[in-house]
Amino acid sequence: MRTSCDFGGGGIVNALNANMYGNGSQTLVLAHGYGTDQRVWHFLIPYLACYFKVLVFDLAFSPNVRPQVYNEKKYGSSYDGYAADLVCLLDELNLNDTIYLGHSMSAMIGCLAATKRPQLFKHLILLSGSPRYLNGEGYKGGFERSVLDTIFKSIKQDFPSWVHSFAPTAIGVKNDPSAVAEFEDSLLRMKPEVALSVAKTVFLSDLRWVLPHVFVPCTIIQSKQDPVVPKHIAFYLKRKLGNNGANNSSNKVKILKTIGHFPQLTAYPLLLKVLKGQFFV
Repeated sequence: MRTSCDFGGGGIVNALNANMYGNGSQTLVLAHGYGTDQRVWHFLIPYLACYFKVLVFDLAFSPNVRPQVYNEKKYGSSYDGYAADLVCLLDELNLNDTIYLGHSMSAMIGCLAATKRPQLFKHLILLSGSPRYLNGEGYKGGFERSVLDTIFKSIKQDFPSWVHSFAPTAIGVKNDPSAVAEFEDSLLRMKPEVALSVAKTVFLSDLRWVLPHVFVPCTIIQSKQDPVVPKHIAFYLKRKLGNNGANNSSNKVKILKTIGHFPQLTAYPLLLKVLKGQFFV
């Protein structure tokens, strides 16, 4: 059953600036995370397009998207709106059995979409993803609520200063100033009120309940040291995906020997090596 999509003239393909590269028979979807846009994949696309038909697009909060597309009611409290957009996009392009690579928040958006329309996905690649960032009883997501409240306050009071502090921390690799500058520039293009809204949606999300309902095979890729997502979250995902391990033989964890939340910018040869070993020769 198709999801109802209403993006006005041009449809969702135009609304989210979808672009396709390559001429492969298998479609690979690349979905970016918070504070970035489709350009975050620029190191990978030239290689991947040799083997796949590569689909990239911008999430609704991206400054590249018409401002009226981002609707607080639709996107401000959960990932449901983003998952609906993903389903609509694939439907509009008549795509099924895709390989989906979602970074950060888009890892969980892909999981959520796969529970609604599993036939759209052949495999999910969850890059630096987390179902919950907030610590709780029996669960260590990496952040206390007081820390998150400080982040939200900083975004609201002085967004540029927060960006200049957060970007180097998230990138993690001290000798990669170009990656820091790229993430900073991308973040600073966001409207502060949109950046705050999306940050709250992401950092206060709890998608743990979704995981047992994801039966599409998954590859979980995580940096060995990530300031946003602790390494143990990758193994938590593996344990919980596919009805508490019933599908565990199809789910794999790959730990990259690198630091930071953006291996597609700072360690793309390592990321390509994992993808090549599993998805193409």
